[in-house]
Amino acid sequence: MENHKDCEELYSSVKMTENDEDCSLLFELPESDPLFEKKKKLLQSNGFGTKELVDLNSSSCSNSTNAMLEEMLKRARIIHLDEENDGYIQTVPTFQVTDDENGAELQVELYFGEVPISPYVEFYSYRNELEALNSILSIIDISRLHCPLTGRDVLQELHKATLDRIQEFGDKNRLETRIVEDLSIEKEECVLRWGERNDVRTKLKIAYVEGAGRGAIAAEDLKVGDVAVEIPMSIVISEELVLESDMYPILEKIDGISSETMLLLWSMKEKHNSNSKFNVYFNALPEAFNTGLSFGIDAIMVLDGTLLLEEIIEAKKHLQAQYDELVPALCNDHPDIFPPEFYTWEQFLWACELWYSNGMKVMFSDGMLKTCLIPIAGFLNHSLYPHIMHYGKVDSKTNSLKFSVSKPCNTGEQCYLSYGNFSGSHLITFYGFIPQGDNLYDVIPMLSSPIGLGYLLLVLSLRVGVVGKDYLEESYLVPERGSRVKAIQSVSCSASLGVDNNTIPHRPTPTQKSSQA
Repeated sequence: MENHKDCEELYSSVKMTENDEDCSLLFELPESDPLFEKKKKLLQSNGFGTKELVDLNSSSCSNSTNAMLEEMLKRARIIHLDEENDGYIQTVPTFQVTDDENGAELQVELYFGEVPISPYVEFYSYRNELEALNSILSIIDISRLHCPLTGRDVLQELHKATLDRIQEFGDKNRLETRIVEDLSIEKEECVLRWGERNDVRTKLKIAYVEGAGRGAIAAEDLKVGDVAVEIPMSIVISEELVLESDMYPILEKIDGISSETMLLLWSMKEKHNSNSKFNVYFNALPEAFNTGLSFGIDAIMVLDGTLLLEEIIEAKKHLQAQYDELVPALCNDHPDIFPPEFYTWEQFLWACELWYSNGMKVMFSDGMLKTCLIPIAGFLNHSLYPHIMHYGKVDSKTNSLKFSVSKPCNTGEQCYLSYGNFSGSHLITFYGFIPQGDNLYDVIPMLSSPIGLGYLLLVLSLRVGVVGKDYLEESYLVPERGSRVKAIQSVSCSASLGVDNNTIPHRPTPTQKSSQA
């Protein structure tokens, strides 16, 4: 899980200028932007330059304010495009079809362009819209401190209009939260109390959620910008703990071993240490994560012949080879440091699932990016429509990680973040679920056949608006209207996984062990 932009980076492209009588907002696309040339073309095609002023007139008419916000949004959406995070295609779908080495599979590449992912909405993607709105909100807040008096009323109205738009946008993409009351959360509450003793500040509580396992629930209404949880670095599990351990002098002599592998080996032993500072945290972890890596025979039989099964098998082969090469030798040569009973294949696989499903990338104050386990933050589940957009960068003033919400989260509502832009097959393999909603990051491997190519063209046509959803749903290529997975997800997800949507698991039920510790 990785998302470590901070406010300075996020809003550096929007600036404020003023004179004696008026206040204007300057929208500037910095030349340092790695996507500068592509974004420049998009701005120009929409009639904008890379550096433009938006004048704030003194009128407080709601229509004028909304029109001004819309003009600002058009620029901000493009400035905040991210080729990695947003799915964009050109007006005319330019794509490349290539055979793999066996000539059996087609690969499709969609290129950066100006058209939203759906022809039925004005915004590019859920994430991009929230990015744009929050960037405007941030610069308005800064401008209110410096703008002349004549412009402050307009800024106040614009601030309110932006918050209203974020609220409206969030309400349209709100997921229902159903708490399961009869399941014990004693271990989870122990983790919260342990965190509070170690200076964790949180506005969240933990509960079992129907269809999601353990989740973080808002204990009070959270407004845009509120910090849902703040985690001090003193309880973050990072490679520094390995450096201080008795196993590091042995591990550092192994050529090519990564810090992540060292941490994995450290956690396998630390979970058995009753005197560990993290004993409460390890005790609250599930005995099984139920990711694709530990699917049982029944699930394997259901997936027989699918691309998903191939991906899972390849992943397990890689892990087994890594285990065989590294662990037995450590146990044989240093049994006092690496007790064999702590380092079985089953426990190695468990540790791999722990780090795959709970590890987060953290940007430290020195600029180093490291994989860590973050107690309590691990209760935050993944969503395609997250409340928390940016996290994972250490606040140097407080030496903590702050998880702020970019849209409101009501009391009793599950608070989500995003684990990353992953396909359904990746989420099942390494997390054990697929999310609710239309996953724009699914991959569509196509068979090299006329039917496969026709299927591809149908998907592309839907994406650029040549055909509509009704046509797609009426075709014989996807499940009927009303199926558990929406039509467009049926195309992307089922094609990606190579399985029927009725066999795809969503979040583990509360009676199962959740993959999110």
